[in-house]
Amino acid sequence: MTLNALVFALVVVAAFAFFLRNVLRLVASLRLGKKENRFSGVPQRIRRVLTIAFGQSKLLREPFAGLLHFLIFWGFVVLLSAVLESMGEGLFPGFSFSFLGPLYGPLLVLVDLFGALVVVSVVVSIVRRLVDPPARLRVTGHAKWDAVFILTLILVVMLTMFGQNAARIASGVPGDARFIAVRLADMIPHESARVWFFVFFWGHMAAVLGFLNYLPYSKHLHVLTSIPNVYFSSLAPKGALAPINLADETLTKYGATDIGDLSWKQLLNGYTCTECGRCTSVCPANTTGKLLDPRKIMVDLRARTMEKAAAAAGGADPEGRQLLDNFITEQELWACTTCMACVQECPVMIEHVDTIVDLRRGLVLNESRFPDELKTTFANLERNYTPWGFGHSGRADWAEGMNIPRMADVGSADILFWVGCAGSYDARYRKVTQAFARLLQKAEVNFAILGAEEKCNGDAARRMGNEYLAQSLITENVATLNKYGVKKIVVTCPHCMQSLGKEYRQFGGVYDVVHHTTFIQELLESGKLGVPARAGAMLTFHDPCYLGRYNDVYDPPRNILDSLGTRVEIKRNRDRSFCCGAGGGRMWMEEKEGKRVNVERTEEALATGAGVIGTGCPFCMTMLTDGVKEQDPSGATAVKDIAELVLEAL
Repeated sequence: MTLNALVFALVVVAAFAFFLRNVLRLVASLRLGKKENRFSGVPQRIRRVLTIAFGQSKLLREPFAGLLHFLIFWGFVVLLSAVLESMGEGLFPGFSFSFLGPLYGPLLVLVDLFGALVVVSVVVSIVRRLVDPPARLRVTGHAKWDAVFILTLILVVMLTMFGQNAARIASGVPGDARFIAVRLADMIPHESARVWFFVFFWGHMAAVLGFLNYLPYSKHLHVLTSIPNVYFSSLAPKGALAPINLADETLTKYGATDIGDLSWKQLLNGYTCTECGRCTSVCPANTTGKLLDPRKIMVDLRARTMEKAAAAAGGADPEGRQLLDNFITEQELWACTTCMACVQECPVMIEHVDTIVDLRRGLVLNESRFPDELKTTFANLERNYTPWGFGHSGRADWAEGMNIPRMADVGSADILFWVGCAGSYDARYRKVTQAFARLLQKAEVNFAILGAEEKCNGDAARRMGNEYLAQSLITENVATLNKYGVKKIVVTCPHCMQSLGKEYRQFGGVYDVVHHTTFIQELLESGKLGVPARAGAMLTFHDPCYLGRYNDVYDPPRNILDSLGTRVEIKRNRDRSFCCGAGGGRMWMEEKEGKRVNVERTEEALATGAGVIGTGCPFCMTMLTDGVKEQDPSGATAVKDIAELVLEAL
């Protein structure tokens, strides 16, 4: 081994030893979190990595930025061969992958092609960051210059790669397949080619090894953690919260106040955040001027994890310091509507909502800290089994005179119509309940309701952090449903759909839960309901978060509206729909900061010019109705549920 090769070997070993030390430090910090099994379902996890991590499917939701990242990512994948070849050449002069035979030429073409694409992508990205960044990237300080530094390092890696290849060719080594390096070689004098090769080679290796070892200290750590984070993302039903084992007597704390209360995967989320701001840009709370910033939640989580890890390694951890209050305030947590837009847009599968709810649980269950208005909400749920202040005995008053069977009277039915709290008590939404019940009767569906045996599904309590109250409601409802052997449930509330269909399974309640818009479409298609008359009106549809992003129901309500009139789309629609502002318990909390979320959404709906705004959720109906009253007091625009529109058309 030559002296140069020996020096190079020592440099590489030292660099990788330092890198390994940082990786082990990262793994040790993840161990500060609680254990959680994220190792099952290997085939599904691999498919997710292929489509999201390698296919960049979520990044490409923003075509321009996604394409830039796609080219840089795949450039690095392809150019890994060039880096390995350079390392081999440093250890063994003259080394190459030429032993690949006929594959070597195409590989060299790909290396030059992707190298050029990466250079263009990086330059465009730097200019975009510095000259006219999108709102979500308009950050200052460390975050901004860290991004520029990383992009510059990537550019140096690419340019030195081309430089060393060009110098090699200029020195007389054949390399015709390197179609870009061949042209660059003409710029290097033959007599000094070996010197230039030496300069570019060491510059290339310094940039590669420096890049590798800078990553653990950069927000671009996601280069190392994103694929594992995607692989270990939750395989539970979308949006389903993990339950707390309240029967576990070893638990001394419920929910979370510090990183030790969160799982290792939640800590990995913090390390994986690249601060791209996609989550923040779609957050309804942040958009309307609230303190909540999903990106900041993850950055704070990472900062506290690093602080705690440093203390565990022998440093000082200030007494009384924790994630909650010292990093993340309760004001931020209570602004969340749990709309899941942040989770939907995150390109590396960070699960923001789970962490926010766990911190809410820590506030509510350990310290009884929550907004004053929730005292009444929790009390109503405990006494009357509904967030509203109505007596439980009146739960089925909406059905008076309609001859609707109760499960207690008939014993069983093909369909259980789960009415929900809003459908039972809210004056406006009771009309929707009645409309849907009439449609069921017209279609001669064998259905029944629970009446006073039905209690709140527990969604509101659970997402407000009161897991104890939620589980008491859930277990009582499961007992009632299982007593009647219920198999299929139809709901008019997406929040009921989410709880009954996904989260009741955690407590022994396995049911086929269908939203009423889907069920109405089935009745229309089967001919059990007559063909509705086309009114010719202009209609639009607001996608409820819990119907769309949580349960992927987008087409049934649209198909129905298409049969009723001319449908136009709201600017933000389907899985990009903007929240009404009522989820996550916000229905029962005052909105004291910034612009009201429902006003923001109502303005978008009114901008379509539609005379009717269609909904499929009681919360959305309330929020949009209030918004229309404020924004369009003339009453020219109506807010109606899909069931009401179909009944009118029939």
